[in-house]
Amino acid sequence: MQNLDDIAKEVRTCKKCHLHKTRTNAVPGEGNSQAEIMFIGEAPGYHEDIQGRPFVGQAGKLLDNLLKGIGLERKNVFIGNIIKCRPPGNRDPQPEEINTCISYLLKQIEIIKPKVICTLGRFSFAEMMQRKVFISSEHGRPFKTGSENRLGEGLNIFPLYHPAAALHQPGLIDALEEDFKKLHAFLTSPPPENKVKENPLASVYKKTNETPQKKEKQLGLF
Repeated sequence: MQNLDDIAKEVRTCKKCHLHKTRTNAVPGEGNSQAEIMFIGEAPGYHEDIQGRPFVGQAGKLLDNLLKGIGLERKNVFIGNIIKCRPPGNRDPQPEEINTCISYLLKQIEIIKPKVICTLGRFSFAEMMQRKVFISSEHGRPFKTGSENRLGEGLNIFPLYHPAAALHQPGLIDALEEDFKKLHAFLTSPPPENKVKENPLASVYKKTNETPQKKEKQLGLF
């Protein structure tokens, strides 16, 4: 069975769709191979294309601060995208690009076996759920995939606003901070159907030996 490094090597040399002609670097995604949380955006942007790493621009800095706010770091999670190459002009990925590239992400999910996938933005949320979504009303709470979903049935999907959207609409930063608090509660609270057993997601916080920091008024990006 492939591991994450094998997939990353394959992604970096992939020429399965026309996006390889316009990319600087493919962006396989990065993080902990045993992560219980995956963060998935739609596609790499300008800075990601230059560096070959996910979420390394201002949106990435915001994501890092949001993680720190609930006692996590990048090394505790996996961060990636639906497709692995930047679409020209940062346009939305096209269906044929998604259908060609999605197998890489599905393999990464199969290897990591995350307990929850946090989608970043409407586009990623819709692709993970395979239905029309309403990010403005559905963000900040968990959903489960159905039996017809290509991810398999019963996987937890936790939709969040895309950090880049918050950079353009600063009012969304408060919503993101609140949603990360809800994510923290979801990860660390016993499941409602069985209060006695510890939620298995809580172990990721034990690994960090940290407690969430008190929320600051600003995230230092403006």
